[in-house]
Amino acid sequence: MTQTLTLRRPDDWHLHLRDGDMLRAVLPHSAAHFARAIIMPNLVPPVVTGAQAAAYRDRILAALPIGADFTPLMTLYLTEDTDPDDVAAAHASGLIRAVKLYPAGATTNSASGVSDFSRVAPMLERMADIGLPLCTHGEVTDPAVDIFDREAVFIDRVLDPIRRDYPGLRVILEHITTEDAADYVRSAPENLAATITTHHLVINRNHILAGGIRPHYYCLPVAKRETHRLALRRAATSGDPRFFLGTDSAPHTDANKLLPCGCAGCFTAPNTLSILAEVFEQDAALDRLEAFTSLNGPAFYGLPPNDTTITLVRTPPSYPMHIPTPDGPVTVFDPDMALNWSVS
Repeated sequence: MTQTLTLRRPDDWHLHLRDGDMLRAVLPHSAAHFARAIIMPNLVPPVVTGAQAAAYRDRILAALPIGADFTPLMTLYLTEDTDPDDVAAAHASGLIRAVKLYPAGATTNSASGVSDFSRVAPMLERMADIGLPLCTHGEVTDPAVDIFDREAVFIDRVLDPIRRDYPGLRVILEHITTEDAADYVRSAPENLAATITTHHLVINRNHILAGGIRPHYYCLPVAKRETHRLALRRAATSGDPRFFLGTDSAPHTDANKLLPCGCAGCFTAPNTLSILAEVFEQDAALDRLEAFTSLNGPAFYGLPPNDTTITLVRTPPSYPMHIPTPDGPVTVFDPDMALNWSVS
């Protein structure tokens, strides 16, 4: 039985760090394990210009613990008024690595997102021309569409038309939750990929709803039925280079999670690698964990894998149940299973 596992240092291709006190509280937990991360731009107000991305990057770097080796990979929030020239300049300078598409109202702080997709056509065309990837929150917001169907409908109504209109556009379908999405990515050419979160490999909708409402498992896109969870595990553990880790680690204080209209998000930064090692071992795929966490993402983004390594040892991990912040505690995701791997 394998007792240690050494991997190229992982990257997180979808991370929420927030800002201010929350940023300073949660950043050390990502920087401890991950070398780089795609940083989500849905602050209030959102990060929509190159100047705002540069300022946010500087705040992240200033909040790093002394000696930490962590590079934030910045993104811009796509709005119907986004300036293609500003985005192209930010990309050319190396400041940003992607642009993020939020359908308006789809998730936390997405009110400034896109409602009329025809209005972002010039931006998508420019991105295809310059090779700048589009990260998508893949859900429609039509109230007539059941929340459990919104990802599949997004693929049909939004994503597939975009990819037909801009065949050169590199697209990441983020935090996929359905077998439909995994199959769609497999059927596409190499300019489409998908991130998969830690928590969607572990929970299904029963974790949220069966036996009482458990708000710390509530996330968007919402977890689906068990058949979809198993399809995600097959995709993640397959070694297919189109699938890679994006934790979507999304901290909210307990007070905000427990409101009558509570916030969506699971905070997984402290225990993601322990959970993933457990999942991959359960599926007899420990030899493919490095591809999912450390190789496939850099290859899609055109970056080299990290030179440094990280070692996991077979011992139960120790991590806090809650992270303190000045506004109250943030609960760490509970995988609802025993974990047997720790980061050394």
